[in-house]
Amino acid sequence: MSVWDQIIGQPEAVHTFTRAVAAATNPRDPGPAMTHAWLVTGPPGSGRSTLAAAFAAALQCPAGGCGACTVCRTTQGGGHPDVEIIRADTLSYGADDARHLISRSSVIPTSGRWQVVIIEDSDRFTSEAVNVLLKVLEEPPQHLVWVLCAPSQEDVLPTIRSRTRSVQLRTPTTSEVSQALQDRYEIDPAMAAFAARASQGHIGRARALATDEGARIRRQEVLRSPATLRDLAACFVAAGDLLSAATEDAQSISTELDASETADIRQAYGEGAQGLPSSKTNRLANSALKAAEKTQKSRRTRLIRDQVDRALVDLIAYYRDVLILQTGAAIPLINDEMRAQIQREASSADLPDTILRWEAIESARAMVAANGALPLVLEALMVELKDPRINQRT
Repeated sequence: MSVWDQIIGQPEAVHTFTRAVAAATNPRDPGPAMTHAWLVTGPPGSGRSTLAAAFAAALQCPAGGCGACTVCRTTQGGGHPDVEIIRADTLSYGADDARHLISRSSVIPTSGRWQVVIIEDSDRFTSEAVNVLLKVLEEPPQHLVWVLCAPSQEDVLPTIRSRTRSVQLRTPTTSEVSQALQDRYEIDPAMAAFAARASQGHIGRARALATDEGARIRRQEVLRSPATLRDLAACFVAAGDLLSAATEDAQSISTELDASETADIRQAYGEGAQGLPSSKTNRLANSALKAAEKTQKSRRTRLIRDQVDRALVDLIAYYRDVLILQTGAAIPLINDEMRAQIQREASSADLPDTILRWEAIESARAMVAANGALPLVLEALMVELKDPRINQRT
């Protein structure tokens, strides 16, 4: 058993990090295999955050990442005092966020040699935030290790790329994901094969599809939407349904997180706590709660956009399957269970229109990422899916 056992389909990356861990055990000179700033890149679902947490656990573990000790368990569970895992609850990291991060990461390790800072979504750093971080990335304290995660090297600013060592991940194969679902979660082989295929190698998405019937139903509703676009009214209905489903999913995620955070704040400031005047306690608690509410609102906005983007990725897979049937390519369909609908789509449309639809979805994803107004983006997309040449006639 090892912390590396949970990494799916990334042997080269695991080899790089195991060499770094071995080198890091030398207290005098870690050697060239180890460095203080890493950039882990890979497509969504490739396991960037999981790999970063495994690396942090291996650095802290006396046995180099046994996977069974308290150090490994607390690190991967987010509870190790010398491992800071930063997740973007907002659409971007600003300069103030970067200063706060530097302050938190400058402390001396309490139980091990390393203070490890893992930053998920480091592509969300603004240029001002990057300018704040440059010095500490370039000349970090001897005990500090940065692990930045992003979808690709191009998604982070060049000043970060030049100061970090890059580890690139790939999308795991369908067979690798299917086997992992069976081995780790005891998923039925048929369901595991479906989830692995439908998720397109996204490990977290595959697990959700394999274990959550609601996730499977919502995905089916998204994939059926192209067949409902008979007129403009239907386009607006489809856009509203997609946004409503994404909002409900985001709310279900954020409600639990918000309640836990609010309870922690109230407990920390303790109504009627001994040794503090009640009025002062209330003022401090109210201030903390207002700050939390602001963060929670931003997180809900981000979660909705993430859920919308996930639905758009499913639509891209749908039209990818249409293209395969139109071109006669001998390639398996991602959505083979919907072959009949996809065949009707392929027969009723021509190849250039399918390509235009694909491009329309990619354009919509870019506008979602750029903070475009979701109702307008989705309504415009559904109109283009109904009539892909509409912009050529205007």
